[in-house]
Amino acid sequence: MKRVLIVDDDIDVTTLVSKLVERAGYEAVVAKNGVQGMGKVREGKPDLIILDILMPKQSGVRMYRELKTDEPLKDIPVIMLSAIAPKSFFRSQKVLDEFAGQSVPEPEAYIEKPEEPEELVELMKRILG
Repeated sequence: MKRVLIVDDDIDVTTLVSKLVERAGYEAVVAKNGVQGMGKVREGKPDLIILDILMPKQSGVRMYRELKTDEPLKDIPVIMLSAIAPKSFFRSQKVLDEFAGQSVPEPEAYIEKPEEPEELVELMKRILG
């Protein structure tokens, strides 16, 4: 069974998204920040990550960059799920690109909260096959 890691500090979001993931026939794994998220990724590589941006401890911006610059992990597809406009996320990545001297690929998809459940399920199925 394919595993989907949901990284979000909002319990309502992780509960809803976990239900959607399971209803779509995948296993849901939850982390409440980027540090915990990276720990879960290293424990057992998920097939897809659904990632929030604003979280305590480590933001989705940093976790995304850490993933995409880690050779064994960089191919894991990521759906950004955030209340922040995509423009702000991409701008933050550009700033980090200049700072780190390394650009990272864009996420597979970007969904603004509140998400449409059907849209999220469609995307998961398209990415995971």
